[in-house]
Amino acid sequence: MPAGAAAAPAPQTLAQKLVARAAGRASVVPGEIVTCRVDLAMFHDSSGPRRLAPMLAELGAPIWDKDRVVLVIDHYVPEADDESRRIVRLARDWAREQALPHVHDGQGICHVVLPQAGHLRPGLFCVGGDSHSPTGGAFGAYMFGIGATEMLGVVTTGEIWLQVPHTIRMHWAGRLAAGVTAKDMMLAMLGRFGMNGGDYQAVEYTGDAVAALPMAERMTLCNMSAELGAQVGLVAPDATTAGWLREVGVEVTPAELARWQSDPGAPATHHEFDASSLEPQVALPHSPANVQPVGALAPTAVDVAYIGACTGAKLDDLRAAAQVLRGRKVAAGVQLLVAPASLKDRAAAEREGVLQALQEAGAQLLPSACGACAGYGSAIPEGSTVISSTARNFRGRMGAATAQVYLGSPYTVAASALLGRIADAREVLQ
Repeated sequence: MPAGAAAAPAPQTLAQKLVARAAGRASVVPGEIVTCRVDLAMFHDSSGPRRLAPMLAELGAPIWDKDRVVLVIDHYVPEADDESRRIVRLARDWAREQALPHVHDGQGICHVVLPQAGHLRPGLFCVGGDSHSPTGGAFGAYMFGIGATEMLGVVTTGEIWLQVPHTIRMHWAGRLAAGVTAKDMMLAMLGRFGMNGGDYQAVEYTGDAVAALPMAERMTLCNMSAELGAQVGLVAPDATTAGWLREVGVEVTPAELARWQSDPGAPATHHEFDASSLEPQVALPHSPANVQPVGALAPTAVDVAYIGACTGAKLDDLRAAAQVLRGRKVAAGVQLLVAPASLKDRAAAEREGVLQALQEAGAQLLPSACGACAGYGSAIPEGSTVISSTARNFRGRMGAATAQVYLGSPYTVAASALLGRIADAREVLQ
C-alpha cells in the first residue's frame, strides 16, 4: 500500500451496516459496544403504557419524539374480563393524554400491523416491546425486542446501546416443494440448532429458497429468529421487498436496495440447507425445538386446530389453509379456530373467498388479535391436543396448562383439521 493511502474498508455484513448507520459510524466490528439512535419504538397494550406510564410520570420525563413511537393495542382485545378492560383503558387514556400520532387500536397483531401501516423500510434501526419484534428484519430493518426498563431509556433519550453482533448466515439452496413453507424451514433450523442456536447474534437468511419467498413468509422466518435465540433475523431487501412496501405507500429506491446488502467476504458463520429436500416439520410439546418431520410422527389425533398469530394467520397463511380445506369439511370432533392476523388481511381474505372456504369447511372465526397465541381468552380447552400455527408451544403458553400443543405450518394445521390427526398436507394437495 502506498504511503499515506487509506486502507480499504473491511467487508461488512448487513447487520454491521445497519448498526453502523444507527451509531453514526462508517463501520463497526462484531463485539464492540456502540450507542445507536432509534428510528422507531413500538410497544403494545401489554408491554407499553401500563409499564411505561408510571415510570415516565415518576421521572417527569417527556417522550423524546412522539412521531417515532407506535402503540398497537392487540393483546387484551377484545376485552374478556375486568383486568383486560383496565389494561386497554389505561393504554387508550395514556395515548390520548400523550397525543400519540401513531396508535393502531384493534387493527391486528403488532408485528403485522406495523409494516402494513407503512412504518418499516430498509435501513431503519427499531426496537419493540415484544420478543417477536425481529419480524421487522424481513424488510431489511434492524429490529429487536427489549424489556420495559430498556424501553423507558429509549422513549426518553431516543438511544440504546448494544454489542455489535456476529452474523450467522443460514443459506437455503434450492426451492421449497408445494406445501412446504418458511415455518417448516424455521422448525428444521430449531430442530438442528436448538433455541440457543442464534446465540443472541444476527441471523441472516440467504439463498435461492429465501429469495423466492413472498414477504409474509420472510416475516415468519425473521419473527421466529426469537425462538432460535437470535437478537435479530434479517433478509436483505430486494425487488420483492420494494414491491410489497410500495403497496403500503413506502417507496424504496434501487440505491437503497443496493446499500443494504452484506458485502462479499464479510465475517459470518455459514450453515447450508437444501430446501428441495425439506419435508413439512412439526414441533412436539413443549418446545419449538422438539422437532420431527410430520411423516415421522406417530399417529396423533387432534382436538383443536388453531390458525392464528403473527407466524400463521397472514393472508398467505389463510390462503394456504383454504387451499387444503376448500370444498371439504373438518373431521368430526375437531374444532378449527381461525384468527386472521390483521383486519387488512381479514378483509382481503373475505374479498378473495378465502374466509368463506374456511367457514364452509367448519372454521370458527376469532378476532384479529394475539388471542390464544398469548394465552388470552378461553379458546383452548384444558387437556386438549392442539395443532397450531403459532410460534411457541411452551406448557401453558396458550392458556391451558394441560394442553398438548404441537406447532406446524398453516398447511399442516389445515390438513390435520381435515383428517383429524397431525398430517402432511401433501396427502391432500396431491
